[in-house]
Amino acid sequence: MQMNYDSPHQEALFDLGPDEEVGYRVPIACQVAGITYRQLDYWARTDLVTPSIRDARGSGSQRLYSFRDILILKIVKRLLDTGISLQNIRLAVDKLRHHGVSDLAEITLVSDGKTVYECRSNDDVIDLLGGGQGVFGIAVPGIVKELTGTISAFPAEKISDDADGFALVDELAERRRRRTS
Repeated sequence: MQMNYDSPHQEALFDLGPDEEVGYRVPIACQVAGITYRQLDYWARTDLVTPSIRDARGSGSQRLYSFRDILILKIVKRLLDTGISLQNIRLAVDKLRHHGVSDLAEITLVSDGKTVYECRSNDDVIDLLGGGQGVFGIAVPGIVKELTGTISAFPAEKISDDADGFALVDELAERRRRRTS
């Protein structure tokens, strides 16, 4: 992403989804990404898409997914829906794993049904199609926009630092605690 420091308009974080200070529990991640709990659980256990905020640590613990994690889940779901094999999706996700939300928001994924290509410009897409490759594309900016609108209707959990690294501030639990105090 190229920054224009002369521009009077600064890009806001919420234009690209919620900030990284909030996380979403499994039921919300499943609903927003359009996947089942079994898919989410399998993908987490096999390291396809793992929660970046908090992974499950035994019985009773809950995974907590970031906005970026849910964006990757939606991308995986769309690739599966188009018939790409899970093995090839793993290769694509490995390439996307280190991108931030703003980087992902500039990508169009194009596939020939086997390989997934990352295109960052219209010229990249045209070159790929001109070479006889590519039969469908997934415009990630559209997914980011859709996800940003959808996820805002769901409760998020704020993350704060403590001595153990991260502590979860559950809004409902905090309200109950205040009421009983």
